[in-house]
Amino acid sequence: MFSSVCRLALGLLTASLSACAGQPPSTRPPNVILVVTDDQGWSQVGTHGNSVLKTPHLDRLALESAEFTRFYVSPVCSPTRASLMTGRYNYRTGVVDTYLGRSMMYADEVTVAEVLRAAQYRTGIFGKWHLGDHYPMRPSDQGFEESLVHKGGGIGQPSDPSGTSYFDPILQHNDRSQRFPGYCTDIFFQTAIKFIEKHRDHPFFVYLATNAPHAPYDVPESYIKPYRDQGLDEKDARIYGMIANIDENIGRLMAALDGWKLAEDTLLIFMSDNGPTTQHFTAGLRSQKTSVYEGGIRVPFFLRWPRKVKPSQIDRIAAHIDMAPTILEAAAVQKPKAVVFDGSSLVPILTGNSKNWPDRTLYLQSHRGNEPQLYRNFAAVTQRFKLVQPESFGNSLPTDPVFELYDVAEDPGEQANLATVFPHVVRSMKQGYEEWFRDVSSSRGYEPPRIPLGAAQENPVILTRQDWRVTRAPGSGWSDDDLGVWLVEVANSGSYEIGCRFAPQAQECRVELRVAELVLRQPLPQNSDSANFSDVRLPQGTTQLEVRILRNGNPTGPRYVEISGPNR
Repeated sequence: MFSSVCRLALGLLTASLSACAGQPPSTRPPNVILVVTDDQGWSQVGTHGNSVLKTPHLDRLALESAEFTRFYVSPVCSPTRASLMTGRYNYRTGVVDTYLGRSMMYADEVTVAEVLRAAQYRTGIFGKWHLGDHYPMRPSDQGFEESLVHKGGGIGQPSDPSGTSYFDPILQHNDRSQRFPGYCTDIFFQTAIKFIEKHRDHPFFVYLATNAPHAPYDVPESYIKPYRDQGLDEKDARIYGMIANIDENIGRLMAALDGWKLAEDTLLIFMSDNGPTTQHFTAGLRSQKTSVYEGGIRVPFFLRWPRKVKPSQIDRIAAHIDMAPTILEAAAVQKPKAVVFDGSSLVPILTGNSKNWPDRTLYLQSHRGNEPQLYRNFAAVTQRFKLVQPESFGNSLPTDPVFELYDVAEDPGEQANLATVFPHVVRSMKQGYEEWFRDVSSSRGYEPPRIPLGAAQENPVILTRQDWRVTRAPGSGWSDDDLGVWLVEVANSGSYEIGCRFAPQAQECRVELRVAELVLRQPLPQNSDSANFSDVRLPQGTTQLEVRILRNGNPTGPRYVEISGPNR
């Protein structure tokens, strides 16, 4: 959803670039393929010294690419993805975490897909979106003409349909649920390759974002066995097997580009969204996913563009916020004037024109909670130094947080804390971080986007625990014992049908619906797993919706709530 200024700018782009499809391959804009894996650490490719993990196709890609050896992302999924799509720090976009209503991106954020589509690119996403399951936040609302995605943060999580898995998953194809035969990573690559084949005579942007090697670590046995036979424990053998499958698919993708003679004019980018979930081999980097030590925020990054970019290793710091401006400059597409990037285009570095490349500081921060907190689990990174307060991703911030300083240019393993050696550097970087935190927090605040009910673009709406705001959480926030409310906006007043689904009840109880000014109750027989409320009259406007199952004074929440209407 654009502002009027952005819509006007994109309209002008559309008019001015409408002839690009007819240009010969050497002069038309380059194709762009952005491959993002899930929880694959910097050390989890063979070319980075991992002697156990075999990734021949990624190793070949690395040899043919410009590799940024210090490429940074957020320590968890959604924040990285928001920055990739917008070129902006995720705190500006509404995305602060990965679940419980904290990973929905505001629809007025302009994505790189929207800008490229307006410039006559064909745009497709295959895999993981994780920036909102509902209109107007879905990929189809945010610039992708074709989308094949799972819901929420992973296949089989509470936002996904019941009965799905990594094998024969139920996916959302252009916003319609459909079961696909096969293994999820294979499906995403196969569908992306078909999209490329269909549009190979036209500039295309493919966002290929796997949910592997994220838990639950499911992959065909043939990929696990070679690593289990080498003595890896079951978790590591499965993770390495998932990466081996990704590598195999990267090989298929590269072979397709070669076969269609597209490789020369295709910007092929490979990276991950955050650090790994295992410490089997770390290449000396400290910690893993959720941490702002190097192991949690430094990821592999290979960029191949044979016509323009020579293979090399680049030690300049770069980050997720740089992707959108880099892609747009490579495509010779101007961003809308109303859009303000936090990142910088890396094209000058990639093409050897970076003599005046300025020093800068990158900021990475993420933790559990509805709003960011100053100093909690953050890092400020320059070309030489890194200031870090690494505590409290999932816990409360200490009353007296301790700041650590590392010379990461010389000490990438972050072993020698230099905070007392360079107190002036600590003061300066801490002040810069504080200014950054105030700036990103002032962009729009942290009230989450509302989920529309009764809009023509999505009806019915299925609410899940992915997007509720927890009011009681004895479990993870996703369990049957937890409670939450959904922040919604009734698009059209009228009569709605509201169905609730929950775990089968072992005894007779009641279900209670609270929405707008209404409180409705009905009995639930023993073994019930659903209930329906008919002719629920809702006024237009913002409100919240809550469903509770009441038994023995111990309320619990539903698994899904489906709202359809209105009937006037």
